[in-house]
Amino acid sequence: MTSTPGLRVEDLGINYGGRTLLAGVGISVQPTEIVALLGPSGSGKSSLLRCIAGVQVPDTGRILWNDEDITGTPAHLRRIGLVFQDPLLFPHRDVAGNISFGLEHSRTPTTLRRERIAELLDLVGLSGFESRDVATLSGGEAQRVALARALAPSPRLLLLDEPFGSLDRDLRDRLAADVRDLLHAQGIPALHVTHDHAEAELAADRILTLADCSGSAD
Repeated sequence: MTSTPGLRVEDLGINYGGRTLLAGVGISVQPTEIVALLGPSGSGKSSLLRCIAGVQVPDTGRILWNDEDITGTPAHLRRIGLVFQDPLLFPHRDVAGNISFGLEHSRTPTTLRRERIAELLDLVGLSGFESRDVATLSGGEAQRVALARALAPSPRLLLLDEPFGSLDRDLRDRLAADVRDLLHAQGIPALHVTHDHAEAELAADRILTLADCSGSAD
């Protein structure tokens, strides 16, 4: 049997209070590929990402990585990063402290943490921001810090949940293109959900809609 690398979601279903939110969802993301998933608000895009990340359990279906079933694997063992629309930065930590969070949990030595933080800040265009108070950051800067924090533990997959939805059009387009280039340069596959078709075209190699993935996603 030929192995299928990357992410594969099979026949995933989610119910809420007797209502079917998602049913029969199937999607794949190949290594180094960025896939955009389009769908209106309330259609289940965020719930799908939470299931893939391991913070929500689907009612039906399977989630596989390189053909290994990870549906029951705890979130902290999946090596999957997640970036939300709201950066959700820790207000009591400076920029370096935010990026360091996942590295601390993996017990990365202090010297290596500092090197990784500096590397990531350079990648996201914020070199020298280590000691900045996160309350002083612009919306675009805060989202770049959130991205650096998600990338710090070297995830094998990145999930982006409407990451630029609160930003103005010009900044949204610029960040979508910047993040695409950064992920390609790092060789990290991603699933990017959005309701904005223009953002999807800038951010992704391939675009799907929930209707493409499920017979009853609406």
